[in-house]
Amino acid sequence: MEILAIGVIIIFILFYNKTVDKNKFIADNEKYFEILREDDYNFLLYAKYGDDVDVDVLFRKRLMLGLIVGLIFMSLSLTGGFSALNFIVGIVVGVVAFKYPYFGLKKYYKAHLHDIDIMLPYFLKSLEVLVQHYTVPVALGKSIDDAPEIFRPGLRVLVDRINAGDSSIDPYMEFSNTYPVRDSMRMMRLLYRLGLGSQEKKQERLMMFSRTVSSLQNKARETKYKERLGHMESQTMIMLVVTGLGVMLILLIAMFMMFTG
Repeated sequence: MEILAIGVIIIFILFYNKTVDKNKFIADNEKYFEILREDDYNFLLYAKYGDDVDVDVLFRKRLMLGLIVGLIFMSLSLTGGFSALNFIVGIVVGVVAFKYPYFGLKKYYKAHLHDIDIMLPYFLKSLEVLVQHYTVPVALGKSIDDAPEIFRPGLRVLVDRINAGDSSIDPYMEFSNTYPVRDSMRMMRLLYRLGLGSQEKKQERLMMFSRTVSSLQNKARETKYKERLGHMESQTMIMLVVTGLGVMLILLIAMFMMFTG
């Protein structure tokens, strides 16, 4: 343990004196650091920042943050003598610093599930129009550019798996698990069935798909209406409370002036 601690301190000194390039160190050992990358990390970045984000650069920044914070904590804790507990705590602190941006992405995504729930029916409606003219896989591919930005990473994964030869329902179920909102699993099952069978069956299934999408749109409109109504009611209540307090304050001031006059 002491040898490992000394090695950590040496690495920190080399980084601090710029004897070793931190970015080059991470790039040379990237294949080892890659095991630390979470399975949904790339998706969460794309969902928050869009398609133009460089996921590798941000991942390296996370690694640098974790390494630097961990090394600094270890070096500070070792000033009073070596302690295995301090060394372990330093590693934990470094891991927490590394994980913190990922937890922030997860929190952002969960906070926006409600928005996804509202947007999904409208996206499916545009997809329904494309499915009338193209096969389901082609329609999905053509829908990506016009889809809400948060859906694009999941759609690309879905289309890539289908184009790779996966004709099962699994890619569709993976999409619904990625966006676990109301009726997403049922809609993906209906969409998968649209690509099966004869043209006659496709028309029947398309009508069922269309009715279900319309129903979801109505629910989304009702939700938005209730939210607006709730917001207006809360604003009205605040206004009434403020007005009431203002009137009471004026009455109190008037009474105080009468008694002191």
